[in-house]
Amino acid sequence: MNKKFFITSLILFSLSWTVLCGAEKKAKDAASEALKKENVQASITYLKNQIKQTQTQSEKRALLIFLASVQEEINLYEDAQKSYSQAAAISASPAEGMSKKTNEQLVLDAVRCALCTGDYVTADSYLNSSVRNSKDANIQNYIKLYTQWSALCKVEKKDDLQEPVELLKAYLKVSSMKDIHPVILLTLWYVTGDAQYSKQITKDFPDSTEAAIVKGDVQLLPVPFWFFVPKSGIAELGTGTFSDSYKENISTEENNTEQKVTKWQLGLFKTEANAKALVEDLKKEGYKPYITTETRASGTTYYIVLVNDDGSGNLADRLRSAGHDCYPVD
Repeated sequence: MNKKFFITSLILFSLSWTVLCGAEKKAKDAASEALKKENVQASITYLKNQIKQTQTQSEKRALLIFLASVQEEINLYEDAQKSYSQAAAISASPAEGMSKKTNEQLVLDAVRCALCTGDYVTADSYLNSSVRNSKDANIQNYIKLYTQWSALCKVEKKDDLQEPVELLKAYLKVSSMKDIHPVILLTLWYVTGDAQYSKQITKDFPDSTEAAIVKGDVQLLPVPFWFFVPKSGIAELGTGTFSDSYKENISTEENNTEQKVTKWQLGLFKTEANAKALVEDLKKEGYKPYITTETRASGTTYYIVLVNDDGSGNLADRLRSAGHDCYPVD
């Protein structure tokens, strides 16, 4: 074949393929298109297809980050952890109009999502990767925080809380860690139930999300990390500046939907003994709790404490007033 003809044929083929397939979408355009889909699942499916088709590494990385943020937003933590990890493995500059996160930040995002599923093994593997050698002071701060979160995930009885709690308290004295003091205080308040930490949050960081949580304006997501850690005290919420209206809205929404709450989850534990201890406490208070199990992809089995709704309309309020965290489950 004539060399000139061969080259011309390749060019024509390339041009025709571009016309047939269309130019590769920019990540910012694909993200914008994803948000127009009829529901979140359709958005996720669309993003996954775009990621498969994208060849430019910076655009693929940006789409993975965006996908991870969507998955994390709707509590698909295991999926989000994998997407953040995949993005962190790509060495590319940020795409135009998309997240400017570094790969080190993405690794920490993956750590956070792993901990939200209680998968401290995966979280530790990320924490012990090259990110441990980061020169970024903020990255190092979060490594310290997440290392203690991972330690809390491993705790099986209250006596084992002392070491991570003492380390977190020590971090409050480090001025260079001030940016994460609110979340450290929140962790200490939740685990120990000591009101001094909630008071310090509202005093020193009044406009923070953590302050909104302790006031009762915002509810902590019921992720495993917060629910299966044995607590040495009850963290009492404030009344909430709009808690009454929030409860009214929830009540209205429940009344306006066919699907009613049938049961409430009060705990998620790695050890059956801790689940049984909570069951015994609840029985003494007149409730009828029971235990179910769930085995995650990581192989870890969790023991879930549930109470069936009694139809009174105020069971959750009574449980929370007695110091029990709870949330509705299908």
